[in-house]
Amino acid sequence: MSIDESAAHPEHHNQQPLTKELPDPMPDGSIFKRCSCRDTETGKLIGNQCPKLRRANGSWSSDHGHWHYQLELPKTADGRRRQLRRGGFNARTEAADELDQARSLLTLARRDRARSVEIGDMLQHVAHTRSPLPDPDETRRRLRTGGPLADAPTVAEHLTTWLTGLQIDENTILSYESHVRNHLIPHLGTIPLDKLRPHHIKNMFAAIEQRTAEVHAAKTSPDPKVRATVKGIRPCGPATRQRIRATLRKAINDALAEEIIVGITNPATLVKTRGDRPHPIVWEPERVEHWKTTGEIPGPVMVWTDELLAQFLDHAAEHDPDLHPLYHFMAYRGPRRGEACGLRDSEVRLDKREVTINNQIATHGHRMRQKPPKSKAGNRDLTIDADTAAVLTAYRARRAAQRLKAGPAWPDTGLFFVRPNGHPWHPNLVTQRFNKLVRRTGLPPIRLHDLRHGAATIALDAGIDIKVVSEQLGHTTTTLTRDTYQSVTKELHHNAADAVAERINEKRRRTA
Repeated sequence: MSIDESAAHPEHHNQQPLTKELPDPMPDGSIFKRCSCRDTETGKLIGNQCPKLRRANGSWSSDHGHWHYQLELPKTADGRRRQLRRGGFNARTEAADELDQARSLLTLARRDRARSVEIGDMLQHVAHTRSPLPDPDETRRRLRTGGPLADAPTVAEHLTTWLTGLQIDENTILSYESHVRNHLIPHLGTIPLDKLRPHHIKNMFAAIEQRTAEVHAAKTSPDPKVRATVKGIRPCGPATRQRIRATLRKAINDALAEEIIVGITNPATLVKTRGDRPHPIVWEPERVEHWKTTGEIPGPVMVWTDELLAQFLDHAAEHDPDLHPLYHFMAYRGPRRGEACGLRDSEVRLDKREVTINNQIATHGHRMRQKPPKSKAGNRDLTIDADTAAVLTAYRARRAAQRLKAGPAWPDTGLFFVRPNGHPWHPNLVTQRFNKLVRRTGLPPIRLHDLRHGAATIALDAGIDIKVVSEQLGHTTTTLTRDTYQSVTKELHHNAADAVAERINEKRRRTA
């Protein structure tokens, strides 16, 4: 009987497996040929009954149909029968080889019922996804190490599943989702999770840095049409890149803890993001003149001089008296935007010139919710100066008059800074009004957050100890404060320069 004749109908296939012979009996399998032709009357598939599958002499046609195989799999965990069916092979030998590979995979479990079911699950998943069969040697290795048998999910598959199972702060989840959607999946999504290597992550950050440079160049272009092309696009700076890496590191750590992948070192821990936090640059008069001429902004983080800040606050007091006290508080004491908006009325002790930061307003799109500060160090006491105390005292009296006028309609938010109708300030609205005021004053541009940078810069420039400034800002350590702001403590640098000059001149006078 020829090979073609022996394969005329589904048959048992008992060739030797690709792996070494095991003492357990090989599972049976069958090989057959079929096509996709349909009955002209019923429209149903004819399958292996199609007359075109054979030549006139009864042998198989070489140009019609494809070879298939089927193999009985171990029953599911709940006892249901199932089969592995695979097809589309051009040659019978191709189908036979893969059948042998599938049979050898099943024998790897020996008589371990749980592992047999797991291998069956793996083969069933392979058939469903139309993926290649797993390598028997790799599967044997995974059996020895006790890890999962199925191929690891791609980075995109794992991150998508991982996000749905997180039970953490909603704002943190939104941050993770942004990193996953905008960076991790576009750059790394197709890579199997267990094949992810440090060079993949480094390439991602190189691409992000290049795009960031392009966006920054466009935003600082003197051509308004070029600036318009990146309107609303936020450059991905060093701090954001650090957070992206942290998101990936946690996702992979969770995969290792759940044994989705085993036996590897988290590649995200081996990659360091390049670039330091951008240092604040002061709008010195020469830089302001250059900006007025060219429209160029020296850097992503800019702070006003004392004179420019005073001009802005005077303008805000006249043209936006409802928000002027909040801007003054941010400019003098440096709280974050959400901390200023979420400042509790009960934590403002104007007679003692003290304020406690223990609450903030976070945003989800346009939705707001109150929550504690971002770190333990964020819960802090601030001592305010006499000018700030006077501004806040006048504001509290203004607010009392507004509340009296509103009567029962005034909401009890418990917040210190509120809108004229008593409702909380949405942080995004505070930013929008700030940007509008800056444009109208004609001052060189800064961001609302740069008021915080300015408060730190002015304090350090005045010779305030860096630990005091760090505590004022709510930093966990002085390292961040020093790395970010030390370069702008000009008064200290001037003193150092004068000391050097005085020492040299003293030696000159002695030798004269």
